[in-house]
Amino acid sequence: MLGDSFETYKSNIRLVILFSIPFIIAFLIPLLAVHDAFVSAGGIFLRTANLFYSPTPLGLSVIAISVFFSLLFLSLAFVLISLIVKSKRTHVKIGQMAFREIEKNISKVFIVLLIYSVVIILANLIGYYIGYETPVTIIVGIIGILPIFYAPSAIVVDGKGIARSVKESVKLIAQEPWYFLMWLISAVIVMFVVGLIVILLSEALFGLNTGTSIAEYLLLIINSLFIIPYFIIFQAEAYMKKFKLLKH
Repeated sequence: MLGDSFETYKSNIRLVILFSIPFIIAFLIPLLAVHDAFVSAGGIFLRTANLFYSPTPLGLSVIAISVFFSLLFLSLAFVLISLIVKSKRTHVKIGQMAFREIEKNISKVFIVLLIYSVVIILANLIGYYIGYETPVTIIVGIIGILPIFYAPSAIVVDGKGIARSVKESVKLIAQEPWYFLMWLISAVIVMFVVGLIVILLSEALFGLNTGTSIAEYLLLIINSLFIIPYFIIFQAEAYMKKFKLLKH
């Protein structure tokens, strides 16, 4: 599976990078719009505590709008990159499918990501109040991703509705959990190793403080253009394995 995903990734690298640009936009929107956002570990995060100390209607509105557009661009990237795998398997040109299927699929993927984001935010708030913000958010995040893991792939590849795509995701996770475990473990290892290398090189070249700051933004770009797209391809390839003819 890792090899199949890498072959698809390598043979379509130009399209992968092009279709991954929305990831960078999606991750930068909260950073540019919300003063409580910060870069860490190659991602954008919100300082939850600050939201509790001084919440204002304007501030909450800005956050809501920035999250909305960020998820919209994430959905666009998910759909485009998943189409690469569908194009490879169905032998239909990506250009023909992209314009025909983006409009009907992006809204479905957006709703799936929005529901997941709301669950994470609620877990974050509950964790903050009970004093276990980080562990509660991580646990809920991992559990919450199970029913939607294959949902974007089911939407793009099979044209399923949201409910059916979630049902399909739960079914595949239950039948072949090792693909999800392989995806999770591989993603953690790759992001950790790449992050460590980028941080060490940046600190060696630019000094401790400046190097760390530069590394955070470099990781954001690297994750957006190279790492996350590969693991989306992995998801789509794993989903395509459900077809018995493709297994052989």
